[in-house]
Amino acid sequence: MQYLTADKLNFDAREQISSVFAEGFYQWLKYFSKDKGKLAKALEHMFDLSKVWVAVDGNAVAGITTCTDGITPPVCLDKKELRHHFGLVRGSIAFKMLKVFLQEHKYPFSIAPDTGSIEFVATAPDYRGKGVAFALIEHIMKAEGYAIYVLEVADTNETAYRLYERLGFKEFMRVQEKHPKQSGFNYYVYMRAEDKVI
Repeated sequence: MQYLTADKLNFDAREQISSVFAEGFYQWLKYFSKDKGKLAKALEHMFDLSKVWVAVDGNAVAGITTCTDGITPPVCLDKKELRHHFGLVRGSIAFKMLKVFLQEHKYPFSIAPDTGSIEFVATAPDYRGKGVAFALIEHIMKAEGYAIYVLEVADTNETAYRLYERLGFKEFMRVQEKHPKQSGFNYYVYMRAEDKVI
């Protein structure tokens, strides 16, 4: 398995990255389309490949995540693309909602200059349960060189929470979700780790 940013791959992995993303976050994306392939196509344009880390097995993307300074977004949505794939009305709604949650989402605390933000962790279905996400994040924490890493996880995602704990992350804040019935979780959980833990 190889771990690197997607802009350094010797093949175009954008379609695979988007498919892994759509599969991993389907619970929150299905409002716009129940078709995972359509979701993947609609979102393929948004990724900044220099900020997307991938776990690659040959030419197969096994897992993805992003790492940024916590201020610069790893994605940039295009309203025209979303309208093209979802239609005028649904595409416009998708742009408005996804821009808030994916592109403009801010942490409820200040980000220090030596802090890296891990976001959008997802594993391809064929590679789940094989330690891909653990190895990818562990590699990032060694390669990126930030002193501190932060991430956000839904309180109901116990598998991810335990994974992050194994990587040295500790919970330090919870923020109540405003619409728990619609979102399927009650709290945003914020976790923090120092690179020396790895």
